[in-house]
Amino acid sequence: MANGGIGGTILSSPLFVETVLPFLLIFAVVFAILQKTEILGKGKKQIDSIVALVIGLIVVAFGQAVGIIVYLIPVLAIAIVVILAFMILYGMTFAQGDFKIHWGVQTAIAILGAIVIIVALLIFTGAWDYLSALFYSDSSAIATNMIFIVLGGIAIGFIVWGGKGKGKDKDKDKDK
Repeated sequence: MANGGIGGTILSSPLFVETVLPFLLIFAVVFAILQKTEILGKGKKQIDSIVALVIGLIVVAFGQAVGIIVYLIPVLAIAIVVILAFMILYGMTFAQGDFKIHWGVQTAIAILGAIVIIVALLIFTGAWDYLSALFYSDSSAIATNMIFIVLGGIAIGFIVWGGKGKGKDKDKDKDK
């Protein structure tokens, strides 16, 4: 049994998977961020560890947050494996010690990664079903209004930021 029952291991038990692993993940990530950014001061490992401990315990206390983490980790692990395989194949085209990723490839990987994480979060939180029901059901009036609001915002943005450049050219013509 893979659910931690009879014959299961401690690594597959719900206590370990839903408590220990999410806590360790949150603690390690928060501690690393605090150490790298030195927000709480330089060389303050004790304070950084206490803050990371508290944040890790708070996250573990809420079951929904732990559920999202438990569901999201396999998606992230697969994404990391795919990126690693791509990097190995991409790195084979360079001479040894000459590996440099083009900024366009970095941007593409970042955009694809963000899309994967956003879609996974929408699916695991249930928002994907809400959005699909919003756009594909009888509530088309709400969807139509949202689309018009977004298009109106884009049009206003073009008017506000796009009109400034033309106004400068007109001022130059008046001075001549």
